[in-house]
Amino acid sequence: MIRLTEEVREALAAGGAVVALETTLVAHGFPEGEGVEVGIESERQVRAAGAVPATIGVLDGEVVVGLSADELGRFGADARKVGPRDLAAAMTQGAVGATTVGGTLAVARAVGISWLATGGVGGVHRGWPDPPDVSADLAQLARTPALVVSAGVKSLLDVPATAELLESLGVPVLGYRVDTLPLFYAAAGGPAVSGRVDSPDEAARVARAHWELGGNGLLLGRAPDEPLDDVEPLIEQALTVARAESVRGQAVTPFVLSYLHRESGGRTLRANKDLIAQNARLAGEIATA
Repeated sequence: MIRLTEEVREALAAGGAVVALETTLVAHGFPEGEGVEVGIESERQVRAAGAVPATIGVLDGEVVVGLSADELGRFGADARKVGPRDLAAAMTQGAVGATTVGGTLAVARAVGISWLATGGVGGVHRGWPDPPDVSADLAQLARTPALVVSAGVKSLLDVPATAELLESLGVPVLGYRVDTLPLFYAAAGGPAVSGRVDSPDEAARVARAHWELGGNGLLLGRAPDEPLDDVEPLIEQALTVARAESVRGQAVTPFVLSYLHRESGGRTLRANKDLIAQNARLAGEIATA
């Protein structure tokens, strides 16, 4: 049911550094055809840091841990979006399943991977309880002993509410060389983090101590190198259009991303690609440390 590539299996058996990568961003985060290159670049960055990338997805009735470039090419816009609840159905039904952060964490937990890189994690949607939408990423993070490197929470969400829920779930929210949680495209303006770390080694030591004390997931927010501080009005516009067009549930994120990429003249698209690569590199450095 779960197929590990030989490289990933050997690295885990030897206690080596392995970084899990999701496939939802490959299938749904970018215009058709561009997501595969983002996934490949993420793997390059993990390897450049001395770690082994393990991109995860569902193919041909199996969960695959360590997708090849050819396999990544199968994750197009028609791939099923697969969270923790969806893994068994996607496998049984032979679907091409692109794993979310939560789905990737569920597989990482099953095979013993402790590090994950992504763009932004899911959370509490703006306007809660209308819509009554909270991402499964949070609950899965709370039960998985893994550190997730991201640019914070997805930009379309209620970041303060998400940070509060993570506190209730016992998930440390750390800042990488920052004292507030990055707002995905923006570097500043988010809620205070529960702790700051200033090096990959320090992040790794905090994670290990957290796990030794019986804790599970941690979120590490890394601010983008070239932040965009003027995107918030576009996000509000995108969400207004989504509501008017009755876009709901798992369809909201790809809709909003597409809107932002188009209306920003491609600036958010470039920023998204850059921050994903930056996060993958840092995750690799922490795993190696």
